[in-house]
Amino acid sequence: MIPDWTRAERLSLADFLDALTDAEWRAPSLCPGWTVHDVAAHMTLSTRTGWRECIVGAIRARGDFNRMVARAATERAARFDRVELVAQLRETAGSPRRAPGSGLLDPLVDALVHGQDVARALGRVREMPEEQTVAALEHVLASRFYGARKRFRTIRLVATDADWTSGTGEDRHAPLGDLLLAATGRTVTLTPAG
Repeated sequence: MIPDWTRAERLSLADFLDALTDAEWRAPSLCPGWTVHDVAAHMTLSTRTGWRECIVGAIRARGDFNRMVARAATERAARFDRVELVAQLRETAGSPRRAPGSGLLDPLVDALVHGQDVARALGRVREMPEEQTVAALEHVLASRFYGARKRFRTIRLVATDADWTSGTGEDRHAPLGDLLLAATGRTVTLTPAG
């Protein structure tokens, strides 16, 4: 089920990216310092990155994970044009291969969140399927990697567009997609109760 969700989301993202203009590919995404082209390049990396690339990348980035990921994305974006990256994303959409250390749901999280990083930056709407978004959100909230447990330790998240809640403390309301973006560290408005 999860591999099927990931494949479908990657193919949907490939179609979305394919429909963008050249100017939109050059535009900034919501990822600081990344263009849409850089995000697309990043999305092709998870099925192509092994332990060797991670170790070399970590050394080059002096142990800074975000710097390592950004460098890999921008270097790949410089090597491949938009047509090539969309083709690569489609080609490996169903690949079970994941970046070292990532879990089964991480590629789905990546596709859902980065799809929004592009769409929202461009003022476009990209729907997020409810069941997949709930699974991704619950994974992110349980994971140590994303930092959501610390950020939301005194907050109860309440979806405004689905029957879903998580946590204890002060209520914060938002659509599921916004909750997932907030859980992955994006700046999103979560509304207090009342």
